Amino acid sequence: MSSSYRIQAATGIHRGDREYQQDQVLLMPHPHVQGCVLGVVADGMGGRSGGRKASDQVMLTARQLFEHFDPATESGEQLLRSIVHDAHTMIRLTAISTEQEPHSTLAAFVVLPSGRCHCLHSGDSRLYHYHGQQLLFRSKDHSYVQALVDRGTLTEEQAHHHPQSNILLGCLGTQEPPTLTHHLIERLQPGDALMACTDGIWHYFSTQELGTVLAGLAPREATAFLIDKARARAAGGGDNLSLAVLKFAALPEASSA
Repeated sequence: MSSSYRIQAATGIHRGDREYQQDQVLLMPHPHVQGCVLGVVADGMGGRSGGRKASDQVMLTARQLFEHFDPATESGEQLLRSIVHDAHTMIRLTAISTEQEPHSTLAAFVVLPSGRCHCLHSGDSRLYHYHGQQLLFRSKDHSYVQALVDRGTLTEEQAHHHPQSNILLGCLGTQEPPTLTHHLIERLQPGDALMACTDGIWHYFSTQELGTVLAGLAPREATAFLIDKARARAAGGGDNLSLAVLKFAALPEASSA
């Protein structure tokens, strides 16, 4: 059964104030299945070229696996886990062959024709799910400061400004298998919005601000606004920025009939 909404979508990416662009973003409809969409952001790390190689590998792997994905017979969760596993393996091989240390975060979602949505992340790139301005879900970073928040040692606000907020406890390309967290949205509804973004975006906004922007603007305008506002708030010290936004709008009565 197909879902009773139409999908609006956009991506945004900017180098920020960094010398190199190591973020990558992908948002693609399935080549053969209507209503099936994959979104991925990746924040590469590891020197001027190593980080870009890692995030590029995430995108290449995601595109290749999604093109052969059959939502009628395969699990959306398994698709995302396979993307992480295969990209992690290839990044590790790159590290061996080039003597670099490329790593990458990942935040990804796959929307299925049924209206279900699987989300998966590793590192501190985030996934957000809103209905209107109401936050329904926000992924928890695999980071040192998030672990302190979970223990009650830090508040969310203190973690946001902590000097060690960039220390990750899991990502792709490390010697250990990536730390992964899966989240299932049982059924997307008209009025919902999904966003995957790197820390160059979310670091400069509260969840309330993000909800207001996503509810009030179309995806293309929202991505442009968030990049511009994050750049202004970074005041010359901003990271790479990337995001993918989906909004689910109600169908006109005549169309749904």
